[in-house]
Amino acid sequence: MHTLKLIIKNALRHKLRTTLTVLGLVVATLSFGLLQTVVDAWYAGAEAASNTRLITRNAISLVFTLPLSYESKIRGVEGVNGVAYANWFGGIYQEPKNFFPQFAISGGSYLDLYPEFVLSDEQRTAFLRDRKGCVVGRKLATQYGFKLGDVIPIKGTIFPGQWEFVVRGIYDGKQATTDTSQFFFHWDYLNETLLKTVARRANQIGVYIVQIDNPDNAAAISRAIDAQFKNSLAETLTETEKAFQLGFVSMSEAIIVAIRVVSFVVILIIMAVMANTMAMSARERLSEYATLKALGFGPGFLATLIFGESVLIAAVGAGIGIALLFPVAKGFSAQLGTFFPTFEISSKTLALQAGAALVVGIIAAIAPTVRSTRVNIVDGLRSIG
Repeated sequence: MHTLKLIIKNALRHKLRTTLTVLGLVVATLSFGLLQTVVDAWYAGAEAASNTRLITRNAISLVFTLPLSYESKIRGVEGVNGVAYANWFGGIYQEPKNFFPQFAISGGSYLDLYPEFVLSDEQRTAFLRDRKGCVVGRKLATQYGFKLGDVIPIKGTIFPGQWEFVVRGIYDGKQATTDTSQFFFHWDYLNETLLKTVARRANQIGVYIVQIDNPDNAAAISRAIDAQFKNSLAETLTETEKAFQLGFVSMSEAIIVAIRVVSFVVILIIMAVMANTMAMSARERLSEYATLKALGFGPGFLATLIFGESVLIAAVGAGIGIALLFPVAKGFSAQLGTFFPTFEISSKTLALQAGAALVVGIIAAIAPTVRSTRVNIVDGLRSIG
């Protein structure tokens, strides 16, 4: 207890210097946590993917579609429990900056394959009965103020024209990581319009979603599906939902690596600042440490004082930084809107913040401790700091 009091008093001896060091640690810890949360958000879609769902797309590229006739053939593959399909719509709501994912889906069969989208029976029924009906996620509804019964006009880009949809359902996420920023409407509505306007683009599917009975059979079922369409005009590539999501993440891998590097550079910078602070403190107290040694206190006691002060300062800065991360992340997420569907602070990020601060505190104290414990008593008493 007396040692702890002495450590605290030492830390508060130069209040301004300690305050500035703590402030630097707060900024570094907060920045590190926020950047790590951004990286986690980038991978959120892949991490939330189901291991019982496969995605079948055109083997050349997502830009190319697949025939509607493939559905029955995929359904007949052994191990397949259900099939749904979807097309990326890519429309504009009011102005281009209002981006959110829009999908034309196969109605009830699609919703059946995504139990993580929680929708009441009444809203589900209303959506299935209305050809122009749509279902929006809770986050999307909150951001744009969508309510049940609202008519949402969207200007098509991939599918030109002015499209109108009626909000028939607002879904919530089963877990905090569920994406609730999406917009779904009936593929039939899109297809019927294409049959009248651009018939050659009708009866085409962007991706098939395949429900399988056993995730251990994912590779075999994927090969069986792709084998059916080998050498056809539209060959397929079937992969797990997670692999499909990671394919999008890999397109921006350089950005993710840069963010990770910056987050650790921030920690290295504050480590240098912290080491300088502890070195200054130890240099000023050499005569005191020499006196303690003359009184019989060993190197272990001196090491305890220096390491304790360094870790205490690092812990205070990290604690404040971690506490501030929650409101800052919430505000950051609100500003980003639907750019990151989920922006949750993971326990791993909190552990990394605390661990990084502990490492900073320990490493910063090593050099001052070695110098102070090795100082000759006579030389130390002559020191004037």
